[in-house]
Amino acid sequence: MDHETNIHSIRALERQIEEGQGDIIQLKRARNSLLNISTRTPPEILGRIFAWSLVQEARRPAFARDFRGLQKGSYNFLLVCHHWFEVASRTPELWSFWGNTLQDWKQRHHRSRATPLNLVLYGDRSDPNVLFDESLQDAVRSRVIQGTIRQVHLMSDDGDTLTAIISSLTPDEGGQNKNIESIVLGSWGLTSVDISNFFARSHLSALRFLDLCGEFRISSWDHLASRTTLLTTLSLRISTSPPSPTLTAPQLFWILVGNPGLQELALSGAALPDVVGGPMPKVLLRNLKILSLKGGFRQLGLLDKLILPAPLDRIDLSGSDYTVEHASQILAPYIRDYFRWDARFQDRLKVSTSTSLDSISISASLARNSAPEQEPPYVGFEVFLANQPPPDVLKQLFVELIALIPRERVVYFIASPDLKLLEEPFLMMPNIGTLVVIGAELSKGFLQPDPNGPNANEKLLLELSTLSLQHITLDDDGWSSLKSYLYYQTTNLQTVSLELVGEIPYMSPEEADEIEGLVDEFIRDEDPTTDADEQPYFNHL
Repeated sequence: MDHETNIHSIRALERQIEEGQGDIIQLKRARNSLLNISTRTPPEILGRIFAWSLVQEARRPAFARDFRGLQKGSYNFLLVCHHWFEVASRTPELWSFWGNTLQDWKQRHHRSRATPLNLVLYGDRSDPNVLFDESLQDAVRSRVIQGTIRQVHLMSDDGDTLTAIISSLTPDEGGQNKNIESIVLGSWGLTSVDISNFFARSHLSALRFLDLCGEFRISSWDHLASRTTLLTTLSLRISTSPPSPTLTAPQLFWILVGNPGLQELALSGAALPDVVGGPMPKVLLRNLKILSLKGGFRQLGLLDKLILPAPLDRIDLSGSDYTVEHASQILAPYIRDYFRWDARFQDRLKVSTSTSLDSISISASLARNSAPEQEPPYVGFEVFLANQPPPDVLKQLFVELIALIPRERVVYFIASPDLKLLEEPFLMMPNIGTLVVIGAELSKGFLQPDPNGPNANEKLLLELSTLSLQHITLDDDGWSSLKSYLYYQTTNLQTVSLELVGEIPYMSPEEADEIEGLVDEFIRDEDPTTDADEQPYFNHL
């Protein structure tokens, strides 16, 4: 009897709990209905706020490689209250994004089918159990027929999935896709993706942004010249698979002529076999702001065919198998004009350099504390060397590339090559106030002229005020080379602030006291991942 009583009591309590939960939900809804955002903001305006928030997160103004689609948690506002959920459900603009993965697409593709669609495959890797199945194929084809696709940003290493999606995006023989404004296709898998039919059958009359990156098959490039007139960004970072033809200089010429509003041009891997000495006439790009050419000697020969405005916001050039003559003849006129044209470069430059066994890279931008609020202008050039050249050739090439920069304006210099290459450039850069040395070995003669060389009596780095040594190593003489330089630096009563960054080699307390006495300020910023017990250092600073 007692057992049956307990069961009835438990069931009665469970009913009370359920009733209580319902009351709590009603109370929360009543509370939410009294919130200012619910009562004072009309649903139409609240929906616009939601849509604006998502659009801001989804669109990036830079190159397509920075596009990130929807961020995680973008739709969390749906969980705030019932009123917000109802408003969001009745706001079509919110459903112009299906998300970044096939899982997201499965959840959202049935909503607001008349809303312009931004189709994005990016972000977290898709669940291998979720496929681009028939329901998704039909949803994409329906959007193509309706002409409601606005952006296509597909980035994946799954060539089969990309091929299936692009096939669904390809209109019938009549052609469509007139309203697509942006196309970004990235394929870095083992399977090249055939995009021939998609471009051949799509009108693309509204296309403004085109970025192709990776392995693709394409039967003809002529459609880009004949069907695009509004491009503002053209980025081709591709390698085509046989029997696909490479992009030729005449084809590129007609693409550029047909899109006079072009603002960003990036070519890498798109071979131009007949650029140098070929039939392509010069073309004026009066609206160009960003130019990036990466390839071999022939690729950079395109510079001779372009009439560029002044100034650009960014110029990024690289080539392979260079000689000093190539650097002087091809790069020098454009780099020097770039600095001469742009008044923003008349004051302070920040220069970064690096060398390796097969390349030299140099870039320049506005130094800190002088850059405008907008993205600062930038120039970069990189030389890939087929074989490691003799030291004298490497030094000559490095000095020639540095000479392309107005050296007297350099006030911030980042060096990660062999410092012995920098003796002559340092003599020509008297205004360097901050020097950052990365990954170097401190050895005899550190930052001092060769005592047996032509500059033995010259003084380097006359205006240096800050020296930052990052991730350095020491030779057998330990810190002697640094102390020798600091003594050398103070011979004319000039001292510097010293910063040590990264994994710092052992320094005895006596050495620390000696070095601290030679500098204005001594700062250490050890790598936080380094075990302090394994890296004894001075603790009294």
